[in-house]
Amino acid sequence: MNQDDEEDIVSSFEQNEWKTVKNVKKEKAKAKKTAAKTLRKDIRINIRLSSADVLNIKQIAAYEGLPYQTLIASVLHKYAAGHMKFS
Repeated sequence: MNQDDEEDIVSSFEQNEWKTVKNVKKEKAKAKKTAAKTLRKDIRINIRLSSADVLNIKQIAAYEGLPYQTLIASVLHKYAAGHMKFS
């Protein structure tokens, strides 16, 4: 998360755009279950990438404060889940 993201969150909160959840315990349990399913890594793959691409990925990951393999897995997950499109 960068400073712009944090400012957007604060602005959204200050404008009363956030709503209280009716059943917090149920929503927390649902979120935990989804997170556990999403974060479970049960298959290993091997891919070949150019050294230039890996260097760029490592730099982006370092900036974001993530291990580079976690960044790669996150991008692939977002694409597989339909949250990221390529043209």
